[in-house]
Amino acid sequence: MPITEFLTRNANLYGDELSLTEINLDLQESHNVTWLEYELIENSPAGEYRRSMTWRVFDEKANRLANLLIKRGIKKGDKVAILLMNCLEWLPIYFGILKAGAVAVPLNFRYTAEEIKYCLDLSDAVALIFGPEFISRMEEIHDKIPKVKALFFSGENRPLFAENYDRLTANCSSEAPKIELTDHDDAAIYFSSGTTGFPKAILHTHQSLVAACYTEQKHHGQTKDDNFLCIPPLYHTGAKMHWFGSLLSGSKAVLLRGVRPEWILKTVSEEQITIVWLLVPWAQDILDAIERGDINLADYNLAQWRLMHIGAQPVPPSLIRRWKKYFPNHLYDTNYGLSESIGPGCVHLGTENIHKVGAIGIPGYQWEVKILDDVGSPVSQGQVGELAVKGPGVMKCYYKDPEATAKTIREGWLLTGDMARQDEDGFIYLVDRKKDVIISGGENIYPVQIEDFLRAHEAIKDVAVIGLPDKRVGEIAAAIIELKPGCVCTEEEINAFCKPLPRYKRPRRIIFDEIPRNPTGKIEKPRLREKYGAVRLVAMQTQK
Repeated sequence: MPITEFLTRNANLYGDELSLTEINLDLQESHNVTWLEYELIENSPAGEYRRSMTWRVFDEKANRLANLLIKRGIKKGDKVAILLMNCLEWLPIYFGILKAGAVAVPLNFRYTAEEIKYCLDLSDAVALIFGPEFISRMEEIHDKIPKVKALFFSGENRPLFAENYDRLTANCSSEAPKIELTDHDDAAIYFSSGTTGFPKAILHTHQSLVAACYTEQKHHGQTKDDNFLCIPPLYHTGAKMHWFGSLLSGSKAVLLRGVRPEWILKTVSEEQITIVWLLVPWAQDILDAIERGDINLADYNLAQWRLMHIGAQPVPPSLIRRWKKYFPNHLYDTNYGLSESIGPGCVHLGTENIHKVGAIGIPGYQWEVKILDDVGSPVSQGQVGELAVKGPGVMKCYYKDPEATAKTIREGWLLTGDMARQDEDGFIYLVDRKKDVIISGGENIYPVQIEDFLRAHEAIKDVAVIGLPDKRVGEIAAAIIELKPGCVCTEEEINAFCKPLPRYKRPRRIIFDEIPRNPTGKIEKPRLREKYGAVRLVAMQTQK
């Protein structure tokens, strides 16, 4: 069945109960108001930092948008893009597009004007709904996107080239449109994170989205009593597909705008959050704040918080050991996935397997896994190869790119581009991205292994290891290290710390700098290669 039926069901069963709450603590602090001073179920005026919505209002708002799109001639299969920061309107807009039979196209809020134009062109979007944060970018391109026939603006100070989304939808029917949807209808286009080049358009069906609902709920056991804290951007599959467990169980969720440690803990405490999905840097920041004394856990009511899980990148075992020191009663899970597999869950650790922390886990609910060599044959147990996954959440295709699709999907198996190995108990360990492997003097060096080792250093906040060109051995491993605030460390100290590593794995160059990460927490290694690789090449050419 289409995923929209879950929303309709929740509106019928739990219509007067809260579905979503948006928290913006930056607004609270700037206006100096108490936390629960404001609460409005619908049409909250701009500037309020806590807004909530019932399941019935959620469904009605989705229906209003669907009817507006249909009135404007948008047909089944047409593409409608979303360019919004996380907000209370985001998910009703997403489901409104689906209810119209159209395909939702969420866009990365960090895209430049040219990247927005590229993705609108690639996806064949005929309409775009955008928010106030993007006015200047849209001003650059609004007359250069001829396929986009309708520009809807949600927020205050509407630009003249766009229509008022809020006013138009308010005048549309709140009844569900009579559009017949099936499992196999196209539902959404997501864009790859772009850490290895320009983003590809990833097409998913309703079947994929529904599969994500069941996988997430199976892994984390959401019930009607849970309350999920969603912090990562909703344009990405990761945040949304974890929220799909709340959709399936009819439970509440909170959208937090901001990642400061005290904001996260305050929200968990005041909103009685039970499940939190964190990225590695945010978990690290919480622990650092506790250890610096900036946060006193006794100031918060956290007893109901039952599960913390992490995804989007390899998780250092040292981080989880630290986490359990301060939160010994938390269940913990690691989730692995990619947008091509409808986000997290095709591999997961499982809350019962914390003794295997460091592994990404075992095949997720409804998923199969293989590890393959360069010719596509399964490797022996313990050997490194490319991870391949198969299940109901595999993308339909790269939109308008049959060549890339054929390279990535083979007989139903999705080649992830991640190098992995499997231990004797069947647990999978991520070794590195296939494109990130460093080949130095004929030896394969996997940066993740060195990064995990270095993160155990007490002064290191974050680290990225990349390959830099070298005349003699082809590439050398360079460690870019971000230190914790107030910490001092030298290159000599890092070299001494790395002595236990095999000689060929020790970083040959140490660089102290900030580590760039995209909104989903992945290290942007192409940026680091561009920044430091060019310097290295110049130095090599000078030596000639």
